[in-house]
Formats: sequence, structure tokens, C-alpha cells
Amino acid sequence: MPIRSIERSASQTSIGFIGLGNMGTHMARNLLQKGHSLVVYDVYPEAMTKLGDSGASIAQNPAEMAERCDRVITMLPSSPHVQEVYAGEQGIFQQVKPGTLLIDSSTIDPSVSRDLAIMAEKRGALFLDAPVSGGTNAAKEGKLTFMVGGKEAEFQAIKDILLCMGQNVVHCGKIGTGQAAKICNNMALAISMIGTSEAMNLGIRLGLEPKMMSKILNMSSGRSWSSEVYCPVPGVSDSVPSSNEYQGGFGTALMAKDLGLAQLAATKTSSPTPLGSLAHQIYRMMVNSGFSQRDFSSVFLYLQEGQTFNNKK
Repeated sequence: MPIRSIERSASQTSIGFIGLGNMGTHMARNLLQKGHSLVVYDVYPEAMTKLGDSGASIAQNPAEMAERCDRVITMLPSSPHVQEVYAGEQGIFQQVKPGTLLIDSSTIDPSVSRDLAIMAEKRGALFLDAPVSGGTNAAKEGKLTFMVGGKEAEFQAIKDILLCMGQNVVHCGKIGTGQAAKICNNMALAISMIGTSEAMNLGIRLGLEPKMMSKILNMSSGRSWSSEVYCPVPGVSDSVPSSNEYQGGFGTALMAKDLGLAQLAATKTSSPTPLGSLAHQIYRMMVNSGFSQRDFSSVFLYLQEGQTFNNKK
């Protein structure tokens, strides 16, 4: 089915959404609120029930969803999850229709995106990588940034859908470039979060009140997204994971995974990333020290208290 045909029938067909985690639930809800008919799937039934109560239909597996929808969005934790959802025994490719637009907003290895695009093309479908940045608050508020890899015509065909969930939609280039942009961004984010946490911890130990230290950073040259929007110190900012015992948000294990992808890419391209490598080591140590499911901003707590956090969970 040509892209033009999908555009004509868009208002009459449902959008499929697979992966209703901390980010995906908000993204799916925004599609519903913008008037789209939605079919959802997640391995956790309770996640589907919440969206079902808001008007979404529920699919039994990804293959069934592909049979019902000609536009499917996936938001999953890692490359193996994405490969299973698309190419598994009950995967999307089992029932995908020619002309279907497949939009993967997970953060995965760019080579996996390219492989899936080839598999989709053999079935007459169109696969694009469209990872996101902005965090859970941006997902909730519909202010995400999408980094899209794919052909220009395909990018234009999905842009309006993505703008229902975000405020910035950027065409990065061919398949895989969206993922490349995302892993580079997350490497910079991890480094800045560690730097912000180190500075805040040092300032507090030197006698500065946390809110005062944060204020100084944010009106000075040390300001960053990590300090201004997503402060890692409990009680400084409302509505961020650090003020909710580091619950929700972007998990430490996921950050470690993304940093691993960045290091793999750095090795393949012979790119020096000394701070990225160190950040990867720190987040891997956090995963092994009881921080795995905590938001990645809990690096502040790890630096402040180290292994003692294991006894406070």
C-alpha cells in the first residue's frame, strides 16, 4: 500500500501501540486524547487495562495488532525485546499488511533498526526508527523530542502522529540515524547527570543548602538539563523522580544499557569517549549495587552514600 493510501485512510484506522511502561503509557494516552483510535499491547495486563479504561482496544499479541492496524508504534526496553515483538513467533511480521508504517521509539542498536527495516521491506511494510528524549514529564505533557531515521516521504507520513506525543520531530537521515542521535544524546545526558550530582554533593558537604546550590548552578555556567529540569537531589524540584524516592522516570538499568550501546558504537567507529566509558562503568556499578530499578538520577544517592543504599531499599 503506497504511503498516500495510508494517509487517506488514517482517520478511519486505529493506531497500534506496544510497550506501556513509564514513557509508553503517557505517549499512548496522548494519542487517545488527540482523538486517535488506539489498540494497545503490553506483556503486563494491568498496563493494558488502564488504557482500556480510557478507551483503547486491547490486542492479544503483536501479530493480532498488525492484522488490525496499519500504523504501529513500539516503545520497548532493549534490542532483544524489539526483535521479539517484530520477528518472534507472535510478532508483528507474522501478520503485517503491505504498506503498514512501523515506528519504533525504543532505544536500540542502530544495526538492529537497519535489520528490521530490511525485514519489513520484504513484507511490503515501512519501518522507521524514532527514539525519544525528554523524560517522563515530557511524555506526560506531550513535549517529547523524536529523532527519526528513514526516507523523507516516510518521515512526512508519520510526522503528524509523532506531533501528538511530542513538540519536536527531527528527521536525522537514513534508517538507524535516529538511534545514533539518541545514544549520543543519552551519553551526554549521563555525563551531565554525574557532573551535576558530583557538584551538588560537594556543595552540600561544603555547607550550602541544596536549593541554594541548585540556584547558583542554574544561573551560572554549570547549568544543564540535569540541574535545571531534572535535579537529582531530593526536595529541590517538584515532580521529578528524586523527590519521589527515585521512582518512575528513566531506570538506571536502561541508562546502563544505552551507555553500552554508545560504547559499542564508539568501538565500531574508533571514537574516543573517555567520559562516556567512565559513565558506563558508574552506571553498571549502580546496577550491581541495588539501584537497577531506580531513576538514573539516583547517581546522586550513589555518590553520596554508595553501597549503604543497599541496606535502605
